[in-house]
Amino acid sequence: MKILITRKIETEVMEIIPESFDVVMWEQENSVMPRDLLLKEAADADAIFTNVTDRIDEELFSCAKNLKVVSTMGVGFDNIDIKAATKRNIPVGHTPDVLSEAVAELALTLMFACARRVVESMNFIKADEWKSWGPYLFAGQKISGAKLGIIGMGRIGKELAKMARGLNMDVSYFNRNRVLDTEETLQVQYKDLETLLKDSDYVVMLAPATKETYHMLKYEQFALMKPTSIFVNASRGTTIDENDLYKILKEKKIFAAGLDVFEKEPINQSHPLLTLDNVIAVPHIGSANVETRDKMVEITLRNILNGLSGEQLLYTVNPEVFVKN
Repeated sequence: MKILITRKIETEVMEIIPESFDVVMWEQENSVMPRDLLLKEAADADAIFTNVTDRIDEELFSCAKNLKVVSTMGVGFDNIDIKAATKRNIPVGHTPDVLSEAVAELALTLMFACARRVVESMNFIKADEWKSWGPYLFAGQKISGAKLGIIGMGRIGKELAKMARGLNMDVSYFNRNRVLDTEETLQVQYKDLETLLKDSDYVVMLAPATKETYHMLKYEQFALMKPTSIFVNASRGTTIDENDLYKILKEKKIFAAGLDVFEKEPINQSHPLLTLDNVIAVPHIGSANVETRDKMVEITLRNILNGLSGEQLLYTVNPEVFVKN
């Protein structure tokens, strides 16, 4: 059995792969496996261990005649053509649950960093501009007791709501469907999107990447927010119009933005949003703590090993393939 792993991964968790398996691993940890090499190695692969940056599409499935299972190291799977996999009875795995707490922590980190102007303040010192104390030097926004609006009350949204309640924040949410049990247990309130944007001091985007959520926040929606409010995106870059966010921030119509994700990744230093002092950007590190990443690797591998054995995956995006079989 051949397993293709599209990034270099060095962790003891990899030892769960049986020695009899042929493991082909891309040699780089922080760069994308070249497309031509991906297609070449996929041609005789039985399983693919992928990630958000690989395009696992109809072209790849067509040439991968031996492919039995695909699993991505992440909760999102918008880089994989699920229809193409399903029509070939290939199960697709992912890693929900395990990363919810870590991503919620990063969203909260970005909220704090934007609110208290942490990066601006550090750069101020690095530029040797700190000459004296000032009564409003880098004065920011309050978090404790403020109003938080969460767009997307899934696993990560619920974790963030728990953390925010610990800060005595007034939490509301917008979701495709109301989550009544969560409203009661976490003491959160449902609001329509327009009301949430108008009322919130902090707006955190946690909706998944779908056709329905594509650019769901544009200039018109951002303009509803308070001039003192802060926007955070820890889901997918396609959920907002980045050009419109840039305009809103440039015009000072909101206070700041913290961004972990972008529509096209990776971005480079010429990206317009990076020219703004009221933007904090990080390179898609939502789940990046060692414990969480090790667990994600383990789940991805166990999804693959189960798939190669004809068993149900731990987490399957397209469980209907098992009904077919």
